[in-house]
Amino acid sequence: MEHALKALPEGMQRVTQALAAAGHTHAPVMLDDAARTAAQAADALGVVVGQIAKSIIFRRKEDDAAVLVITSGDRRVDEKKVAALVGKIGRADAEFVKVKTGFTIGGVSPVAHTSEPVTLIDRELSRFSEIWAAAGHPHGVFKLAFADLERLTGAPVADVVESA
Repeated sequence: MEHALKALPEGMQRVTQALAAAGHTHAPVMLDDAARTAAQAADALGVVVGQIAKSIIFRRKEDDAAVLVITSGDRRVDEKKVAALVGKIGRADAEFVKVKTGFTIGGVSPVAHTSEPVTLIDRELSRFSEIWAAAGHPHGVFKLAFADLERLTGAPVADVVESA
């Protein structure tokens, strides 16, 4: 196991270790093709786009904190709803995401960030018994249930998306 772990990209190593430490039963898997978008991930996994847990990072203006919104792949984040919960936010560029999370855009996991983000979970993800999230690399994903996402992140569930 130790040798197999070292063969993974650094971000996936952190996610794998965090999931194992939390007793999560589904280890990350590497996909043959990149899954930088929810549609790419859904196609690669043979699931519907809504089952993909997108990790969107914003920059909170008051303190420069990373705000992680974990949303269903078939929904769009409503920035006004997020701001009402956490304070004024702005877009996060690739450098901010990498510095604050340790992950590159397209591989941001809901767990194992290098610094703890302010996190919100989109209630729309609860529609699915099985969801998939990025595992720290554009080719890496892991399976979980909505309750696992709540347990692993400790984040509140909120209405953070545009009306369907």
